[in-house]
Amino acid sequence: MVTEYTQDYLLDKQIKIFQPVDGYRASSDAVLLSAMVSHLKSGSRLLDVGAGTGAISLCLAQRFMRQDIQIDGLELQPILTELATLSARANGFDFVHFHQTDIRQKMSNSAITPCSYDAVITNPPYSEHDMPSPNAGKAAAHNHSNFDLLQWLNFCLKMTKPFGKIYLINRVEALPQICAAFNGKAGGLMILPIYSKAGQEAKRIIVAAQKDSKAPCRILAPFITHNLSGKYTSEAEKILRGGNSFADILSA
Repeated sequence: MVTEYTQDYLLDKQIKIFQPVDGYRASSDAVLLSAMVSHLKSGSRLLDVGAGTGAISLCLAQRFMRQDIQIDGLELQPILTELATLSARANGFDFVHFHQTDIRQKMSNSAITPCSYDAVITNPPYSEHDMPSPNAGKAAAHNHSNFDLLQWLNFCLKMTKPFGKIYLINRVEALPQICAAFNGKAGGLMILPIYSKAGQEAKRIIVAAQKDSKAPCRILAPFITHNLSGKYTSEAEKILRGGNSFADILSA
């Protein structure tokens, strides 16, 4: 177990999360992405691919803990897997399980099988072309290595049940690759552009898609995280601190 880690919080201290002092640490991207999942039926199985310190899974577990669901997280780095498992236990989420797994290799865990998840959610490494961080943990989390975004999303598609949902967050410039990965395999794309402030260009997008669907693509209204004074917008507060979903805000 890593000896240097901190106890942090998500959703206005509703969730404990343990993270390395020097290494990959979850950002607001994880909370925003989790908020794209608005509904899970009782008995649903959800897979978090590239789980990191478990932030996405923990946020979903908090929101859906009264339903009979199962969440599996796959993470390459053993230290992050251990910390994510520690966090799940600290929050009493016994239906959340993290597995140290290299998705580039053949799956050895018999419980993680293709076409078995109602929803797959993922925050992939952003780029194989960025200058890697000198910190090995951050570099592994942020940069592709012998495995590009198309292969990553193909794995997510493989794990999703027919007509199951896939959710991801990435940079805006990755949108052509995302559309190429889903072309002919998933439809009904909902693209949510994320803006730091009004008047700026969007830097992030959240994409939701349905496997095997032929429904058309939709671009949703922009979501702005900060006002001009640098504070969270009221909508961002409801998600990042209140634990609401985007659907909660849109229907309010």
